[in-house]
Amino acid sequence: MTQATPSGRLLDGAAAFLVHFVHGGVVLAAFLALACVATQYIHQEPLSYDDLQAAEEETSATVAPVATPAAPAAEPLKQQHAAARLTGEMTRVRDFVARQYKVSTHTLEPMLAAAETSGRKLGIDPLLIVAVMAIESKFNPFAESSMGAQGLMQVIPRFHLDKIGKGAGEGALFDPMLNIRVGTQVLVEGMKRFGSMQTALQYYGGALDDPDASYANKVLALKRRLTTAAERTAAERQQAPASGA
Repeated sequence: MTQATPSGRLLDGAAAFLVHFVHGGVVLAAFLALACVATQYIHQEPLSYDDLQAAEEETSATVAPVATPAAPAAEPLKQQHAAARLTGEMTRVRDFVARQYKVSTHTLEPMLAAAETSGRKLGIDPLLIVAVMAIESKFNPFAESSMGAQGLMQVIPRFHLDKIGKGAGEGALFDPMLNIRVGTQVLVEGMKRFGSMQTALQYYGGALDDPDASYANKVLALKRRLTTAAERTAAERQQAPASGA
């Protein structure tokens, strides 16, 4: 162990003094800097309303507005069906039905066009489809019976789920186009099962046990009237008021 000498103790004391001096200087400098910052904050002028407004305008100018996509325009009813342009015969039927059932021609057009399309695809006279619509719902696409039959052709959903489709919702048959397609398929099914239009109509109306075939006769009688309306020429329609037809 080395023994301490007087000169060594003197040097040690000087070094300790120097360390304390430097440490105190650093603390003093930090204190002065803090005091300076505090003084600037205390004497800083408060922001005015004009300053705040100017800052807000500057911020708004740098932010680009976000464009909101416009909602698609509603598709007109007449364009909901690709075959909304009726044949000449069906146009005359439209006018007849509009007068008889107090339904606007604008509302009838897509329904009658769907009847023409389904009739051509499935081999059923479109006028028979129109006659069934008239008897069943009087062209009300939202009609619903106490038995649960729905829509234009009063189809009961639980009996024809295979025709409606698995992805269709609970009220799918209130869609006129789907209802007409399914109703026409039911008529075709009746024809295949029973071989005659009269029995197929009785099957459609749920009246196979009726010996008088009242439902079928009513539909077929209306179909004959629709056929007459479809075949009338322009000259005959003009003469109708004078002749009392």
